[in-house]
Amino acid sequence: MSRPPALGVLMLETAFPRPLGDIGNRNSWPFPVLYETVAGASVEAVVSHAAQGLIDPFLAAGHRLIDRGAIGVTTSCGFLARHQRVLAEGLRVPVASSALLQVGWIASLLPAGKRVGIVTFDADALDDETLCAVGVPLDTPRVGLPPDGRLRATISGDRPALDRESALAEVVHSGRRLCERNPEVAAIVLECTNLPPYRAALAAATGRPVYDIGTLLPWFWHGLSAATPPG
Repeated sequence: MSRPPALGVLMLETAFPRPLGDIGNRNSWPFPVLYETVAGASVEAVVSHAAQGLIDPFLAAGHRLIDRGAIGVTTSCGFLARHQRVLAEGLRVPVASSALLQVGWIASLLPAGKRVGIVTFDADALDDETLCAVGVPLDTPRVGLPPDGRLRATISGDRPALDRESALAEVVHSGRRLCERNPEVAAIVLECTNLPPYRAALAAATGRPVYDIGTLLPWFWHGLSAATPPG
């Protein structure tokens, strides 16, 4: 039996746990995925230092994914939205760098006076250049995870254990804070690819639909796979 075509994922060099829903868990996806780790691409290097000096390694890893059969490429960090154009121009297949690509089209679906809000790993690092790179309005409301929270410490510190209960509570707290500060927010996009495991709980707690890398990639794959014969 022929195998469906795969998406390729450019992974940061991390080892923290990847629960179901996380981009790095193969079982999160109903289609084949291929992974390539980019050496030196730590969370700090990509989030805090905008992946300086790492674009060529990301492109090289992308080419390895394509050589292995990937029909499209994505990344394991939403902050790589800053490099959407460079990655798309440098690889020979379509690239979906970040869940933030959804902000614009979700906004176009909302009633007058309603807006999209963003929950991000680090609100301070989600700067104008990153937003502009994927067409996100600069005044888009956004809230980060608690800087002293357990989930952010696990990811940034690349810790081997994850407190799922604390992580869920912190994501829900951030989403509620976003909506309380900005009651016009009618939909939420999760920048971070490690937050989809908490999507359902956040949607239930806020009463808003939530979009993330887990909603982007099935759309991305279905379009590409329809034009690609199974291997």
